[in-house]
Amino acid sequence: MPTEPGPALVIGASGFLGSHVVAALAARGDDVRVMLRKTSSTKGIDGLDVQRCYGDVFDADALRAAMTGCSVIYYCVVDARMWLRDPAPLFATNVEGLRQVLEVATEPEIAAGLRRFVFTSTIGTLAVSDTRPVTEDDPHNWTEGGPYIESRVAAENLLLDYCRDRGLPGVAMCVSTTYGPRDFAPTPHGAQIAMVAAGRMPAYPDFGLEVVGIEDAAAAMLAAAERGRPGHRYIVSDRYMSMREIQNAVADAAGVRRPWLKIPRPVLRAGARLNDVAAA
Repeated sequence: MPTEPGPALVIGASGFLGSHVVAALAARGDDVRVMLRKTSSTKGIDGLDVQRCYGDVFDADALRAAMTGCSVIYYCVVDARMWLRDPAPLFATNVEGLRQVLEVATEPEIAAGLRRFVFTSTIGTLAVSDTRPVTEDDPHNWTEGGPYIESRVAAENLLLDYCRDRGLPGVAMCVSTTYGPRDFAPTPHGAQIAMVAAGRMPAYPDFGLEVVGIEDAAAAMLAAAERGRPGHRYIVSDRYMSMREIQNAVADAAGVRRPWLKIPRPVLRAGARLNDVAAA
């Protein structure tokens, strides 16, 4: 292993979490590389002092060029289009794209200097329980998540396989729903927040979710590079909030009327079923 640490590489640096990881690394003065497609928006990282490399996760030569000499790789590539009628792209990017990246990362010339591979997973890979809080050690135990969750579980399992069988110094970060500034794309939940802030969402759905601030999630990724144990996964979440609490906080901050119409869960389920029929 080199005596001096090499650059940190962020793959998927144009995304919401990836751009915040880049910003956090740059803010503390790290040597940072990013890997982007030439078509990617760079709005989230413009103005930051980083070295840009171009290519995608299926291009082994581009990956090799970007990874060479790096001591930490942050992998922030996620296809989150859970609404796709054909789930093949989800598995292509989330699983097969990751496989290509891991193959290059475990090549001897790359692996020799690699200290940590920090992988963006999701709390959707965690177990569920009605009797106790789950931990990172509880295996995934439910099947109602559809192809998106299936692809994310397969990706996390693939990473852990490479840790066990190929010596990859990888950690899996099970990140909950992220909220915060500079959601330029935006994410689906960020678009919903924008509608609330604009006073264009009078209703709130009757459910809740685990949430984390995007800057806290980025800080967790950096902490994992320093202190994460290879082959382990970590839950990245702040708290559980109902959608009513989230939307009220946004409305109050924006100075608009709070959403007032509750959409009960049975109505949400019925709407989801009708949407499935319409989409087909």
